[in-house]
Amino acid sequence: MTYTDEQKAEARKLFLQGHKPTEIEEILEINRRTLYTWIKEEMWGEALNEQSSLYVAHHRLQLLLNREIKGPGELQEIEALVGVIDRLAKIEARSKAPPPLAEGASPAGSADRGERKKKSKSQKNDFSGISEEAVMDHFWSGLFDYQKELWAVRRERVRQILKSRQIGLTFYFAREAFADALISGRNKVFLSASRAQSDIFREYIKGYAQDWFGIEITGKDKIELITPKGVATLYFLSTNSTTSQGYHGDVYIDEYFWIPGFAKLNKLAGAMAAHKHWTKTYFSTPSAKSHAAYPFWSGDEFNERQKKQSKARIPMLSDEELHQGARWSAGDGCWRRIISLIDAERQGCNLFDQEQLKLEYSPEAFRQLFLCEFIDDSGSVFRFAELETCLADSSEWLKAGGGWSGPVWIGYDPSRTIDGAAIVVLAPPAKTRGKFLLLEKITLYGTRWEEQADVIKSLTEKYQVEYIGIDVTGPGSGVFEMVQAFFPRATSINYGQQSKTNLVLKAQSIIGEGRIAWDSCHSDIAAAFMMIKRAATGGGGMTFYAERSSTTGHADVAWAIMHALINEGLTRPRGDGASGVRVSFGEAA
Repeated sequence: MTYTDEQKAEARKLFLQGHKPTEIEEILEINRRTLYTWIKEEMWGEALNEQSSLYVAHHRLQLLLNREIKGPGELQEIEALVGVIDRLAKIEARSKAPPPLAEGASPAGSADRGERKKKSKSQKNDFSGISEEAVMDHFWSGLFDYQKELWAVRRERVRQILKSRQIGLTFYFAREAFADALISGRNKVFLSASRAQSDIFREYIKGYAQDWFGIEITGKDKIELITPKGVATLYFLSTNSTTSQGYHGDVYIDEYFWIPGFAKLNKLAGAMAAHKHWTKTYFSTPSAKSHAAYPFWSGDEFNERQKKQSKARIPMLSDEELHQGARWSAGDGCWRRIISLIDAERQGCNLFDQEQLKLEYSPEAFRQLFLCEFIDDSGSVFRFAELETCLADSSEWLKAGGGWSGPVWIGYDPSRTIDGAAIVVLAPPAKTRGKFLLLEKITLYGTRWEEQADVIKSLTEKYQVEYIGIDVTGPGSGVFEMVQAFFPRATSINYGQQSKTNLVLKAQSIIGEGRIAWDSCHSDIAAAFMMIKRAATGGGGMTFYAERSSTTGHADVAWAIMHALINEGLTRPRGDGASGVRVSFGEAA
């Protein structure tokens, strides 16, 4: 395929900004082999090396921070980049320092080297010399109108925001909390379902401090910022934290519609923001109306209390009011807003191609992910109440930098004409009837068979792979043949009425018994399972579908997981025999 000079120039620009060839391929739809040819023949790598390494690292960090949804691998890269930037900054500073003075010499107006070193060390987390004007100049830069409007209501006692996917609200609320902490000295508490989600807030804030003021922030679960108004403490917690008692501040809760045990979470948030001057902010994409947070959002919880007190039911805000943002003054006093993709585009967001998204997602999935509609799981094969028990904190089994040493099973669902190919890596149970643990989830868009097979091959080099299950009904057959070349034991799965039934029945059994766990940050997994429905066949039988066709697809990650789970067999395992893994998590009784 021939590409224009403009496309090549844009690709070079992205490369020099820190994008990887695989990312450039996805953004510009330029063949990866062509990109590697340009990089080699036109010496883009040499041009990249001529730039400051610190500059490149900063660009790469900002690219990752701007992604609303980050996988464990990207979070690890963010953590590593922060350390690299710190080291490079020190090296660059030393290279620009004046030569050492002769012994005993001290130029007028300068402190001795010991004093300079002491002062430099004290500047970490120190924003005491930063003015409110300087903070706000940086804060406003690049925000969309709906984000600016959220700043205006940051002092509302309770805010609930139902949001479209990937409109930058995690990015925004980390920015809001950091800026407000600097100018007001108020504590901030970030409460997430998992360690991975909580880390995203922290890394955003570290990035802002570095990009805005060149100041390094240190600290992990607790960060103390020295501000003109005193010390503002930032806490980064996951819902399984056992040390949250005594914390207080403005509370931010990300993806609360995907957090299991919402009543416990809400009680915890209420305790940390009990004083009248603290605020609570809840924001999330919608899950199912059966989630425990739905009555809190809909106002049913408040009206139920009204009913118990023999008081009249108070009408909830209108749809128009919800999309504009308003306080339910006659009710619980909570400020609510819906920000759909349409709302975001109306207020300046130009990051989406709606028509393309409608091709990539089924109508039901598009409405849930981008139009803020709740999933009706009443007709679903998998109910949210059961899927909710699978949401967990992957830090409990993915130790930082430790990798995974035990055997794994891989499930692969192929790419159709437009939708993505889904690949999952599961750790099988350590002992019979134990839990499956999700280690990795990969989605590939617009990639050729060879490239999809290459990704699977890289996983066989990274893990101790025992099994690979691949759907070969359609385009997966080509990938299957390539995978067999380097992994002869790969298993083909031919879709038919019986095989699909077996896949679903096995998944129902495992999910129903709470025998699989994935990180709560992967909200798309539960949504994918809820998209699977029953349908009658012409012969009076039953089959399963997820609004898939040759041009649209969904539930890909759910099918990929089922392709791995089926390796255990349909019969419920019994006995005490182990399945290879020697590290277990939350084994079933």
